[in-house]
Amino acid sequence: GVYGYPIEIQALFFMSLRCALCLLKHDQEGKEFIERIVKRLHALSYHMRSYFWLDKKQLNDIYRYKTEEYSHTAVNKFNVMPDSLPDWVFDFMPDSGGYFIGNVSPARMDFRWFCLGNCIAILSSLATPEQSNAIMELIEERWQELVGDMPLKVCYPAIENHEWRIITGCDPKNTRWSYHNGGSWPVLLWLLTAACIKTGRPHIARRAIEKAETRLPKDSWPEYYDGKLGRYVGKQSRKNQTWSIAGYLVAKMFLEDPSHLRLVTLEEDKQMKPLLKRSNSWTR
Repeated sequence: GVYGYPIEIQALFFMSLRCALCLLKHDQEGKEFIERIVKRLHALSYHMRSYFWLDKKQLNDIYRYKTEEYSHTAVNKFNVMPDSLPDWVFDFMPDSGGYFIGNVSPARMDFRWFCLGNCIAILSSLATPEQSNAIMELIEERWQELVGDMPLKVCYPAIENHEWRIITGCDPKNTRWSYHNGGSWPVLLWLLTAACIKTGRPHIARRAIEKAETRLPKDSWPEYYDGKLGRYVGKQSRKNQTWSIAGYLVAKMFLEDPSHLRLVTLEEDKQMKPLLKRSNSWTR
């Protein structure tokens, strides 16, 4: 609990709970589980939409937070120090758009962008329709940073200096802009494509797929790419990777027949009350 629960885990957990609701029988035996799941889903969706969400308005609010608030009326509920805001996040955040940050816990917020968590949030409807559109706007506005020369950044930005050794377990592959530390992973292409189609923005997916098509076959379908823009095949990247090929093929199939999207997406549950709008980026 000290480090909170990362967006990737939260989003996958949310989706698994919603899938469980679809699979459980609505009989006496399943009733207890269904009640527990519904209760957890309401709490989790509120927590994520309230505390993990970041847009320009929310960023400015955190920047102006007062600290050491202790009552139930506290605005800064996690006692986040404004001085802990990284410099890069102010330039990264566009005027419209937003995303779910990497992690939230007492006095600690990981402001990095994580692709898997944000895409799963869209596919599972953890993100509200307004938030889903805002995530897509962020991707378009920050195309060079998140897509660059090879879709798609697993996270942004990379952790540098000595910090990457501490946080990533000192794995030599995780130097800055490599592997799990800001590397570019072609397998994520299908997740981006599914999220694009669900939000009515297939042109974003087409642009990313066209970019990948120019390099993946030539580079023998590597596992991941290195560099700030993903220009180089990863230093220890294995080639002819099934998941890199599959990610591309699934992305193409989604574009050719969007009805396949039903296999991996869940529509918004109307019973979950949407959070009140906090910024203009939610209404675009």
